[in-house]
Amino acid sequence: MMMSQLAIFIPLLPLVSFLMIAFLGKKLPKKAISLMASGSIGIAFVLALIILFQQIQHQQSIELFLFSWINIDHFSVPFAFLIDPLSVVFICIITGVGTLIHIYSVGYMHDDKDFARFFSYLNLFVFFMLLLVMGNNLLLTFIGWEGVGLCSYLLIGFWYKNRDYSRAGNKAFIINRIGDLGFLLGTFLIFGVFGSLNYLQIAGNTNAILQNGHLVTAITLLLFVGATGKSAQIPLYTWLPDAMAGPTPVSALIHAATMVTAGIYLIARCNILFSSAQITLNIIAIIGVATSLLAAIIAVFQNDIKKVLAYSTVSQLGLIFLSLGVGAYAAGVFHVLTHAFFKALLFLGAGSVIHGMGGEQDIRKMGGLKSKMPVTHITFLIATIAIAGIPPLAGFFSKDQILASAFETNKFLFGLGLFASLLTSFYMFRLYFLTFHGTFRGTEKQKEHLHESPKLMTLPLLVLAVLSVIAGFIGFPHALGEAIGVHNLFNHFLEHSVAVKHSAITLNTELALMMFTTILILITIYSAKVIFLNKNNVPASDEEPMSLSKEVIYNKFYVDEIYQIFVVKPLYSFSAFLNKIVEQFTLNNIVDGVGKVVVGLGNVLKYTQVGTISLYIVFMVLAIALFLIYKFYFLIFNQF
Repeated sequence: MMMSQLAIFIPLLPLVSFLMIAFLGKKLPKKAISLMASGSIGIAFVLALIILFQQIQHQQSIELFLFSWINIDHFSVPFAFLIDPLSVVFICIITGVGTLIHIYSVGYMHDDKDFARFFSYLNLFVFFMLLLVMGNNLLLTFIGWEGVGLCSYLLIGFWYKNRDYSRAGNKAFIINRIGDLGFLLGTFLIFGVFGSLNYLQIAGNTNAILQNGHLVTAITLLLFVGATGKSAQIPLYTWLPDAMAGPTPVSALIHAATMVTAGIYLIARCNILFSSAQITLNIIAIIGVATSLLAAIIAVFQNDIKKVLAYSTVSQLGLIFLSLGVGAYAAGVFHVLTHAFFKALLFLGAGSVIHGMGGEQDIRKMGGLKSKMPVTHITFLIATIAIAGIPPLAGFFSKDQILASAFETNKFLFGLGLFASLLTSFYMFRLYFLTFHGTFRGTEKQKEHLHESPKLMTLPLLVLAVLSVIAGFIGFPHALGEAIGVHNLFNHFLEHSVAVKHSAITLNTELALMMFTTILILITIYSAKVIFLNKNNVPASDEEPMSLSKEVIYNKFYVDEIYQIFVVKPLYSFSAFLNKIVEQFTLNNIVDGVGKVVVGLGNVLKYTQVGTISLYIVFMVLAIALFLIYKFYFLIFNQF
């Protein structure tokens, strides 16, 4: 129990580091800032591992009450943390991957003039994300939820002098406000139904859940709206691809370890409510698989290395939501874990490529980098194999669980999820072949600049590569595991916090699905090799004409443009209308009217200020006379 008290220091360390760097950053050398920023997250990770080992032994929910936060009449919300298997998994992901990204950032951002500001934002980001997953109540989670939204705005628009980057930060912030409203309304409804915002009290109040079926459905739908914003699902996914405007380590942190996992965490944390709302689960599964498929199709035709990875994240998140929608919460969280490793590796690898290419991000201008950047090449290949779902790397095990759960629940959803997975293997190996194989297609200046990244950047790549290889074995497939005597350690660990869906698929069916999906993935990879390596089919430049279908997909189905026409412009027009009605016709007339009354009154009173003493004496005498008459009548009136 005493060890669990260490959890208090996990969010406190990055918060203290943020404050010190924010206030003293300009006076501190870069080495001190690097040690402080990375060290605080690293120590937090060590503490998280200690708590993880304790949870493995005991698997219990521990509430740590820090102080009384809000206490108004019957509404009481303490500032308290909930330490259980689910929160510990997310804490380890945030601090573990966050530490590697911080170390990588020291090398990547070394020459940036705003080095201190960057690391202060990064530490603040980690603090709010930890607050989000550690809070024992919805209100504390919401504070962390809003905090990561703020930090995403600050980090995506970090290079704010570039207007496009600044707009990308604004876009992320504004779109997330839509989802946040859903979260907030859902929180109000929860308090109205359960009389509490405490997760354990809500989960334990089964009577209220059973007696308020329609309200529980409304609550879960509203919470899902919040999740679609943070975790970039249809229709609120468009902010995430534009989040590439920030420095590459920021992209890695957002996509792998922090913000986009928030919506998944919320649904997993409230799994008792969602399991009682089948309508909501069906919607989640449909939205998830649709998002996964849409993003995967778009990624096939993207040529910016970070944009490909961005749509890849949206697609993988869609698969996780498919898993949540079919009730396989543990499988979804497991994919969050494995995805954190290989997606962080892909983004940091992309950052290494961009660093070596002198800032170039267009894969059409790369090629043949494997000999110049051997560490980046081999680690990027490992991450690509992992995300494609090839055994025995991590992505295979977690995707297998999701697809198996979908197959068991709905064959059509399984088919769509499998197709999205096949597209993932295609566009990721397209990216890999065009970047690292073939001949170099850049300029001579870029060719001369080519070099492997420094050790501060390659060391995190190696660690993440190892994790991308071995992490899957803690979530061994159910039927196969039973047959050979290997248990699914991850599901067993989460059972205390999350409703674990035990698969009823037979061993033969599970093996057949594994072989079927793996063979299809290998065929897809071979197709990518033939097209982009053997035939050296490099995507055409943007100036060359495209077919209509390709142009539509290349332009992301014009979703942003549709939003601009049907949402943004009408809102601007409505704002202009309100401005004309409220400001010009109402406020302006009121202000002008007051001014005219004052001026008119002044024009009348100015005749009393003529500078003649005799006239002033007359006014004074009249005033005294009026006062005496008033007093005289007042006295007479009182006598009667």
